[in-house]
Amino acid sequence: MKITQVEFMTSAVLPDQYPTENRPEIALSGRSNVGKSSLINCLVNRKNIARISSKPGKTQTINFFLVNESVVFADVPGYGFAKVSKKIRESWGKMMETYFTKRENLVSVVQIVDLRHPPSKDDQNMYQFLKHYQIPVIVAATKADKLPKSKWHKHLKVVKEVLQMDSSDALILFSAETKMGKEELLAEIQQRIGQSVEE
Repeated sequence: MKITQVEFMTSAVLPDQYPTENRPEIALSGRSNVGKSSLINCLVNRKNIARISSKPGKTQTINFFLVNESVVFADVPGYGFAKVSKKIRESWGKMMETYFTKRENLVSVVQIVDLRHPPSKDDQNMYQFLKHYQIPVIVAATKADKLPKSKWHKHLKVVKEVLQMDSSDALILFSAETKMGKEELLAEIQQRIGQSVEE
């Protein structure tokens, strides 16, 4: 999959604000400050289509991007560290739960974790939630450039074990900095889209 075109579509909180066109959708999810915006920008070859914020928790809506006029990327709010009130966190939780459980266009979720650290409790909960609803997951272990190559295998093993990953879900080593894993992740996304179209 080669991305040649990307445009911002809309921001949504409620289902009636979601894009109405029937295109396959890939959601991108991760803990606040895990590097989700950097990963999206890397995938679509743009510097700031997904705004990189120094303040975790800046994304407060689901942001939809049209890719190659045929696929939609949905950037969902980061979970975990955001310094926001409990009330706002709860409303984000409801918004995301509604999206993940009711969105028929959704074919897969790219869950982004930090390769340097074992997945957090929030990461585990997110993965288990997606599996409970039988949503296919692609785990992107990012910030690989911050670790020596000799430690990659060991850290990937930890990610797999802590998340209790399903063997049908892909685990991809990624770095937005060096673009490592970009082609592999796009190929995996393409495969998921292909499967959904066949179904």
